[in-house]
Amino acid sequence: MQLALSQLAAHLQKGLRSLYVLHGDEPLMLQEAADAIRASARVQGYTERSVHTVSGAHFDWSEVLAAGGSLSLFADKQIVEVRVPSGKPGKEGSTAIQQLAASAQGNDTTLTLVLLPRLDAATRKGAWFGALESFGVSIQIDPVDRNALPQWIAQRLQQQGQRVVAGEEGQRTLQFFADRVEGNLLAAHQEIQKLGLLHPPGELSQEQVETAVVNVARYDVFKLSESVLSGQVARVQRMLDGLQAEGEAAVLVHYTLAEDVRALKRVKDAMAAGKPLPMALREQRVWGPRERLFERVLPRMTEARLNGLLQAAHQVDGIVKGLKVADWPTDPWQALQRLAVRFSRFCIVR
Repeated sequence: MQLALSQLAAHLQKGLRSLYVLHGDEPLMLQEAADAIRASARVQGYTERSVHTVSGAHFDWSEVLAAGGSLSLFADKQIVEVRVPSGKPGKEGSTAIQQLAASAQGNDTTLTLVLLPRLDAATRKGAWFGALESFGVSIQIDPVDRNALPQWIAQRLQQQGQRVVAGEEGQRTLQFFADRVEGNLLAAHQEIQKLGLLHPPGELSQEQVETAVVNVARYDVFKLSESVLSGQVARVQRMLDGLQAEGEAAVLVHYTLAEDVRALKRVKDAMAAGKPLPMALREQRVWGPRERLFERVLPRMTEARLNGLLQAAHQVDGIVKGLKVADWPTDPWQALQRLAVRFSRFCIVR
């Protein structure tokens, strides 16, 4: 059974199931979901808890299987928690998890909680994960998208009795807050708690938020691609500064930008040769959010623009590798800034 994270609270009020599996790469949300399940379980008499972390191929799965059938003298209900940080239990683990899932059916003395990282499509189709979903409740923990982050911050502030000022100033305040904590939800949560300690319940001014909230944003080079293709010039510049400060390799950033330019060119050429857009995108392995961005940007990408971007990407490739190129900055990150900003401006849809 699959359940959305937003439905978990209402689900727990109706009663517990004997098996839950949480999977995702958002530590704060994963922790909060697990805490909610544990708290509900404690209320219902699950007073004992054992934690088993799968540390490698030689992990002893018999301990996990035995834990579900053994109760101490001091408790008649228990939580058995299984953590698989790699998301790859292996052949022996796959068999054990299927047994564990099947044994959880109708078990009213043991609650099994399985914690996993984000899983790819192939892993989710595996027999062991299928067994967990068949016999238990599966909740996928997705990151909070940048566009949804201001609203998420506002909701968290409301939970501690605080709010930003109404109207346009409040929206600017939330956008500022989101820029400072993007990609780092755990730190965002801590910054929100800090505001609760610094200021009483009620309305927060823009100045109070800007004074208190420090820059804890963390950026992903692949999110940079989405920002460029969305034409978000200011965010692209901010992300490049952040990636440089975090020690990201300039060569990886260049590869990501250049690959998007090359993919756009290949799709454009395929369309000029008579192929439908959906077929051209599939052939270039462009799908999901990236597919929608390509569909949006392609009409603006003339042959001249794409050839210019390809030439610029070639020149920046040399700069990143230590070569000097006329009329270009010698610093790799300054060159990447120029390339990315030029690319993203071409992607602005007016």
